[in-house]
Amino acid sequence: SQRNRSACIRIPITGSNPKAKRVEFRCPDSSGNPYLAFASMLMAGLDGIKNKIEPPDPVDKDLYELPPEEAKDVAQVPSSLGEVLDSLERDHDFLLEGGVFTEDVVETWIALKRENEIDPLRLRPHPYEFALYYDV
Repeated sequence: SQRNRSACIRIPITGSNPKAKRVEFRCPDSSGNPYLAFASMLMAGLDGIKNKIEPPDPVDKDLYELPPEEAKDVAQVPSSLGEVLDSLERDHDFLLEGGVFTEDVVETWIALKRENEIDPLRLRPHPYEFALYYDV
């Protein structure tokens, strides 16, 4: 999409100079490790080229304003760290190509994220849950 700033990937309008075109990939979290993020994005891109994965047609509408019947047809990225890790566990062979990452690195990273980021939140009551049941 050229004008849609709610899309995670887009090729923005750059004027008439074809050399000025660029790709914006807006998914990475700014708190992520840039070395792991960029290497992973490059490996995913190479996997798409190698396996001739065709990108879907662009959506030139604000994705946040789509009616539910249209939104259901737009592929979504995972919405939580837990969903991301589940996805990564199921599909990470592309990261192992050429020895860029090892199985041990991927498994250790997943375990570290679950242990240090997901479990500490999951194993503690939410403040609202505490307010609901504290005086029961």
